[in-house]
Amino acid sequence: MTVLVSGATSQIGRYLLPRLVQAGMDVQAASRRPQAEQPGVQWLGGDLYDALDQSGPHAWQAIASSSPMELWAEWLSRQTVAPAPRIIVTSSMSVLTKQESAQADEQDVVAMLQRGERGLIAQAERLGMEWTILRPTLIYGAGIDRSISPIVARARRLRVFPIPMTHGMRQPVHADDIAQAMVQAIRTGAAAGRVLEIGGGERLPYHEMFRRMRASLMESTLPVRLPDLSLRALAAVLPRARGPVSRLQQDLIADNSELTALLGVRPRPFRPDAGTWQPMTPELASARVAASPPGVVA
Repeated sequence: MTVLVSGATSQIGRYLLPRLVQAGMDVQAASRRPQAEQPGVQWLGGDLYDALDQSGPHAWQAIASSSPMELWAEWLSRQTVAPAPRIIVTSSMSVLTKQESAQADEQDVVAMLQRGERGLIAQAERLGMEWTILRPTLIYGAGIDRSISPIVARARRLRVFPIPMTHGMRQPVHADDIAQAMVQAIRTGAAAGRVLEIGGGERLPYHEMFRRMRASLMESTLPVRLPDLSLRALAAVLPRARGPVSRLQQDLIADNSELTALLGVRPRPFRPDAGTWQPMTPELASARVAASPPGVVA
């Protein structure tokens, strides 16, 4: 089986490539920048469309993407024959959790995700392709996310760790667990035509998530507890903080029951260690995958 991977250098892609190779699949991966050789992976250079053009006659059995869905919807709209029998893509739970946001930029994100999902489904069905969309919650585990890794990096630098004392539930999901769900969707086809939520293996209050992040560090940091009143004051003076602060008391969680029933994937609980925040190179990701068997139900 040959699989085309788009978003190969993203936090999901860094785990997806070795997981596909581990599963015995041949991989073609698109990247704008030159990449070091990786066992079992053929790199296609340039932007997505350039990579697709240079790939030659399509012999893919599946496409796996964590790139923007609108790019795929646009490219598929130009095709008259299905480039692969199956396509698996990632969206985001933000398409649901940010629907009521008063922030214009967050509404733009929701609209982009909605267009991407609708467009990809329409084009895949027009071409007769099976499709699966995964909607992850807060992603971590590759050290390159823009959500919690920067908070950890700043705390390590300043030796001060802010802990918002709010109780909205969170369900952070490891990038490797999303990669494994994508592999299972490719292998089995069991989630064809489904939009699946995927969150981590446990739900925890926002302040507990931050407490575990701080506890994972080898450096000593001073915990600074931020009550709700302080956070609202911050939002009043920093417009870009209003959206995130408004959701601190909300439960931003996912229902994994369909994911587990269809794909047999049980995401891990949130147990970060110091290595969690280390930027995940392809070599390190491959080593971790080799040392960690697929976390699926037998």
